[in-house]
Amino acid sequence: MAKLIEQRPTLSIIELWEYNILMDNDQSTYEQLKQELNFHSYRYHVLDAPIISDLEYDRKLAEIRRLEGQHPEWVTPDSPTQRAGAAPSERFEKVRHPRPILSLANAFGAADASAWYERIMKLDERVQNAGFVVEPKIDGLSVVLHYRAGYFVQGATRGDGEIGEDISSNLRTVKSIPLRIPVGLHDTQTDPILQLYPLPDYLVVRGEAFIPNKEFSELNRHLEEAGEKTYLNPRNTAAGSLRQLDPGLTAQRPITLLCYQIVYAEGGRTPATQWELLAWLRALGFPVTDAARRFEVVGEAIAYTETWDKRRDELGYEADGMVIKLDDLRIAEELGFVGKDPRGAIAFKFPAREVTTKLSEIGVAVGRTGVLTPFAVLEPVEVGGVIVERATLHNFDYIAEKDIRPGDRVLIKRAGEVIPYVIGPVQDARDGSEQPYSPPELCPACGQAVEHFENEVAWYCVNAACPAQIIRNVEHFVSKGCMDISGLGIKIVEKLIESGVVRDVADIYTLGREDILTAITRKDRKTKSEPPGKIADNLLAAVEQSKSQPLNRLITALGMRGVGEVSARDLAAHYPSLDLLSGASLEDLQTIDGIGPNIAAAILDWFHRESNLLVLQKLKRVGVWPKEEIKERGLANLPLNGMTLVVTGTLPALSRDQAREYIEAHGGKAGDSVSKKTNYLVLGENPGSKYDKALALGVPVIDETGLRRLCGD
Repeated sequence: MAKLIEQRPTLSIIELWEYNILMDNDQSTYEQLKQELNFHSYRYHVLDAPIISDLEYDRKLAEIRRLEGQHPEWVTPDSPTQRAGAAPSERFEKVRHPRPILSLANAFGAADASAWYERIMKLDERVQNAGFVVEPKIDGLSVVLHYRAGYFVQGATRGDGEIGEDISSNLRTVKSIPLRIPVGLHDTQTDPILQLYPLPDYLVVRGEAFIPNKEFSELNRHLEEAGEKTYLNPRNTAAGSLRQLDPGLTAQRPITLLCYQIVYAEGGRTPATQWELLAWLRALGFPVTDAARRFEVVGEAIAYTETWDKRRDELGYEADGMVIKLDDLRIAEELGFVGKDPRGAIAFKFPAREVTTKLSEIGVAVGRTGVLTPFAVLEPVEVGGVIVERATLHNFDYIAEKDIRPGDRVLIKRAGEVIPYVIGPVQDARDGSEQPYSPPELCPACGQAVEHFENEVAWYCVNAACPAQIIRNVEHFVSKGCMDISGLGIKIVEKLIESGVVRDVADIYTLGREDILTAITRKDRKTKSEPPGKIADNLLAAVEQSKSQPLNRLITALGMRGVGEVSARDLAAHYPSLDLLSGASLEDLQTIDGIGPNIAAAILDWFHRESNLLVLQKLKRVGVWPKEEIKERGLANLPLNGMTLVVTGTLPALSRDQAREYIEAHGGKAGDSVSKKTNYLVLGENPGSKYDKALALGVPVIDETGLRRLCGD
């Protein structure tokens, strides 16, 4: 049984049952849970490499508590409920703690917290007047700091609660740990709390070491830039860094800590309340949380705790809950313990935002522009109070960098309303059957070959008739900046495609009145009394009118990758018909300003797709084949010749399109983005970020009147 757990450490109780490991009695289940939890505790506390999430561990622990409550005679010293951690590693010298370093029982909601209060009230009625202090439950590594005559002399991990590991050299590199106390922040002669509680000869303080979220992200960014492996989460990174044999490696990690408990003191007296203790620790120079609050009644403490579920990101570090403590430390001490858990405090756990689950498969979605986006299909799991079955995998490069494989046990995260995403695989949970993932060679929607261009993250399906893209393609084709077919909304488009009447954008021009009538719904009517026939007639008229749109509009509407309105105008200026554009070479295309090698390759590829050529044939057949007139415009004599102007905001008289046409009519180029090559920014009301960029680059800013002056109007 133990061997199977080691090989398949993430097996659930149900899975073990399916493997015929469990016998038909509760004691067998109990023994199995003990072995499983002790194994996971060892991976968490000793190896700093957990393969299940805290939520999963807590649920298994809750089950073993339930069984022990029903059968107290089963409890043995090796039960996870009787231990604070796991045996210390053999790599470090051992340190026996002066008092046990224990953990806390959990409450999963206000009802559990209230039940805790009722239990301790029955044991000691003084609890109702003891007050309560609420502090963050930091997801880090517990450390125990020893001071003699005010000097830091030793530091250790929690270990199994009785014996920890001596990591003094590593802890000395953590800048937030005072090497001498008081540190001089307060004058011991005048500070009231230091006068009331002079420094003991021997003081042992407990704190939680961690890496703040911002610093963790920055650390991973630097590692990624250096081509090195990134870390999964701040907790494991901090724990692993503090348990390095080389303190120099520890010093390179942005570790800090917060202190919250006096473990032991000799030669003096310490504060009698938790609230006063936090103030005393701060006065001595220890870092202490600013989020702690004191309350007279437990209801207020619980209410304050609940507010942090949605606000936990404000802390700046990972916290999986808040701790509610009796303020009166004497009463808390006299309440004693239940197993390893002190009765005087409870950990109010938040819904987990990071959990592990199985990655069943990697799916691929196809967007309007043909971009293929991978996503994770997961075994359903609760994250942040929501059941999650799918999560984003960002892109194929991300999958390769993290070595995410179908069948992996993966760590997923969901913060607030953010879409859940896969952080990475738990590689130690692999059984050897998982194989590296390769991006698809064929589009999952249409079966045509996909393309990937060098130095680009995205993979593309460039088939214009791809069924996954057709709805969005048609929506783009008829939009105002393209063919401008008003009245052809997304709902009508969906109906037309669903009925098979429209299979590509060219089919819009062969629609009949009856086709449109069958696709019109009540929502498409401007008023209830508007007859469907009028909607159909107006739509057919708009379709006919769109045939007169200029070439640059049609090029934009065709949706070639990387070709926007500005590029389309440049292409139309160089190639006055689609016949000429379709015959352009890669080298010729790259001579056009703004058309780089990747966009040029994408244009060339678009015209070599059989499905796209079929669309062009159909458009030509129905008369949608605009041609630009080739004119000698005498550009050298036009006032804006050689200038690039960018418009931002709303101009008094000219619409955005009119402003572009005005600039081009006077020999200039209407750009989309501001750069050092921009000659002028034309500024209207409510400008966007282009205005800020123009100021930063020193680009001259003019208004519509200034534009007209430049043009001599």
